[in-house]
Amino acid sequence: MARGFNKAMLMGNLVRDPEVRYTTSKQAVAKFTVAVNRQWKNKDGELKDQVDFIPVVVWGSQGENCERYLRKGSPVFVEGRIQVRSYEATTGERRWVTEIIAQDVTFLGTRKESDGFSSSEADQAPRGGSLREKGFGDEFVMDISEVDGAKDEGEDADIPF
Repeated sequence: MARGFNKAMLMGNLVRDPEVRYTTSKQAVAKFTVAVNRQWKNKDGELKDQVDFIPVVVWGSQGENCERYLRKGSPVFVEGRIQVRSYEATTGERRWVTEIIAQDVTFLGTRKESDGFSSSEADQAPRGGSLREKGFGDEFVMDISEVDGAKDEGEDADIPF
């Protein structure tokens, strides 16, 4: 029997925010749908547009990252495999599902677009700030002169980051 090959690559935009659930063993499973546009010509030569809505499943920490950083409309590139599975509906009938099981999800676009903030929301969003501003007080005092033996205020210290 010949060895099989199952590889899917999609580039499109999220239809809605990713939804993450956890298995009983606390494994994250993210689900979202990617809208993929395609163009084709009909028999009269007219250019037609069509959108395919493709369900994607992402396991583990990559799924949690999808929930954290992707929003409705986010552009993504998904690499994975096609899976067809069946289940029994509550009505007793057998249903079939075709979906992409992602092995890699690449976030496209700029970070600002991926954050889901408009520019006014981004200006009001909380920023990192110092540990003192976050309420840790003076517990994390560090004198810059202690780093790499910088004694003089005019001398630059090599800060290790």
